[in-house]
Amino acid sequence: MSGSAVSKRYASALFDIAVETSQINEIEEELTVLKEVFRNEAGLQEVLSHPKVSAAKKKELIQQSFGALSESVLHTIFLLIDRRRSSIVPDLTDEFIKLANQARQTEDAVVYSVKPLSEAEMLSLSQVFAKKAGIASLRIRNEVQTDLIGGIKVRIGNRIYDGSVSGKLERMERQLAGGNR
Repeated sequence: MSGSAVSKRYASALFDIAVETSQINEIEEELTVLKEVFRNEAGLQEVLSHPKVSAAKKKELIQQSFGALSESVLHTIFLLIDRRRSSIVPDLTDEFIKLANQARQTEDAVVYSVKPLSEAEMLSLSQVFAKKAGIASLRIRNEVQTDLIGGIKVRIGNRIYDGSVSGKLERMERQLAGGNR
């Protein structure tokens, strides 16, 4: 079974538990933190995947490092350790977030701008682009990209809305180049 299919199964099972216990947001936050740690701390993944380190020692390490995790997340991580699948935590997190977003009728979006946006600007963009995307709401993360010159670029899933000056210049350049043939 592919890693993606496996992570979807574990995410689905954990999501079902989160729904039953009304802990979707809490578990999502915990998984997001875990994902960052797993991605940024190569040593942790190295220890968790090392065949000479016993499962009990790995679980003890997780318990000591992440003792504040909810029981559901902790037991899921322990299960992944037992089944030698701890490397799927980042993918499992992504799949869990997709399920949570579907349940909330929301999506994550990245807004690229020349300068940091205010909360009011992000709220306004969230409302406008949520309608365009046909969903209830957007959770926006702002990233500053000075090469945009001006305007914004919004990425929702695999859709990109480019209202930046640099994007407009690129489109004009393509039109002019296409017209000279």
